Amino acid sequence: MSAVLSSATPSAWPPLAPALEARFEPMTPERLDAVLAIEQSVYSHPWTRGNFADTLAAGHNAMCLLGGDELLGYFVAMPGFEEVHLLNITVAPAWQRQGWALVMLDALVLWSRARRAEWLWLEVRASNTRAQQVYLRRGFARVGQRKAYYPAGHGLREDAVVMSLRLVDAP
Repeated sequence: MSAVLSSATPSAWPPLAPALEARFEPMTPERLDAVLAIEQSVYSHPWTRGNFADTLAAGHNAMCLLGGDELLGYFVAMPGFEEVHLLNITVAPAWQRQGWALVMLDALVLWSRARRAEWLWLEVRASNTRAQQVYLRRGFARVGQRKAYYPAGHGLREDAVVMSLRLVDAP
């Protein structure tokens, strides 16, 4: 997916950094150091280099959002039969709350529809209400819960909220 995105956005979106143009490029092994730096700065239980390498080897849709030479964020999605599962979406701390997560979600929706997927699925930590609000704004619905899905430290586990987005009109 190669596209140039401008900071000009519909009024319903949060404001983006002024005059910043961004583009999507595939995540590659050469970019994993930058991806891991962001991953480790954002999450208490980040993905490992092995997790990212496995997704690349499996051929999952792994895209980086770049502004100039700077990595703004990335996502990893796994295609399945008539569905896509969002595995990871992350915005670098310096670029959060500027609409970049919405840009990445919109790009993923377009990619998924181009592959004729009917559904887009994801899990999100029950405590991550900010991310849940982003997903709800893009039309996702809460459809379930996975008990003790995420590690939470000190031997504890946290539930995941399962969310989905219907990508095609119901028959």
